[in-house]
Amino acid sequence: MKHELLMLRSLLVASLVVCGLILGNMLAYTGNPIQLATVGTAASAVTNGCGLPTDGIVCPRIAS
Repeated sequence: MKHELLMLRSLLVASLVVCGLILGNMLAYTGNPIQLATVGTAASAVTNGCGLPTDGIVCPRIAS
C-alpha cells in the first residue's frame, strides 16, 4: 500500500511540475507570433478556381 501511495504522490508532483512549467512559459513568452499561412494563400486559391466562402474554411470541389 505504501508503494502505491508513493507512486501516486510522485506522479502528482511530476504532473504539477510539468503543468507549472508549461503555464510559466505561456505567461512569460515574449517572442514574435508565428505565421502559419502565407499572405497570398487566399488569392492563389481564387485564381486556381476554388471559390472560397467568406470564412475561408471550406473549399467545395466542383464535379466535372
